[in-house]
Amino acid sequence: MSTAAVTAEAPVAPKGKKKLLILIAVAVLLLGGGGGAVFMWLKKKPTHEEGDETAQVDEAAPKAAPKRDPKVVPVFTPLDPFTVNLADREVERYAQVAVTLELDESKTEALVKSYMPAIRNNILMVLAHKTAAQMLDPEGKRQLAGEIQRASSRALGIEVDEPEADTEADPAAADDEGTKPKKKRKKKSAAVALPVVAVHFSNFIVQ
Repeated sequence: MSTAAVTAEAPVAPKGKKKLLILIAVAVLLLGGGGGAVFMWLKKKPTHEEGDETAQVDEAAPKAAPKRDPKVVPVFTPLDPFTVNLADREVERYAQVAVTLELDESKTEALVKSYMPAIRNNILMVLAHKTAAQMLDPEGKRQLAGEIQRASSRALGIEVDEPEADTEADPAAADDEGTKPKKKRKKKSAAVALPVVAVHFSNFIVQ
């Protein structure tokens, strides 16, 4: 009787071991797969965060100003120096100014030479209306360069308007009490591409 019982129970042990081995194998696979997934997620996460950080930095960074096309060769035309009496009333002052015009293309250079007397006349008229204080002020020099640019372009037959302020007082309009003049907004005309792109000073003396 005891021998039969032992014989009947003997096959049970291998089945239990097999189940145990299967359970261990499944656990190992699950742990291995989960560990691999976690490893891949951790590996990709810094890259993703790094990309987000870069995107945020790129958005916050100011946009670079448009650069001059390196393929386009600038055209410079130097003018003979100007000597002119300034508009100061208290004391006699004069200025010696050397100007170089930057042109839009090489074809304009021949046009500038043809209209040189008119260009020099317009520039002299601009310089003669300036005072020594205006000529010596950095902002005054910047404004002078713009005035020479427009005066030179007019000599070439281009219609150029002087820059206008956004608003100006309207003397005909007043508020309800009739004391304060109202302001009206001026419409800005479309910018015209000028043949004289810029004005450069190569010499600037005020005495």
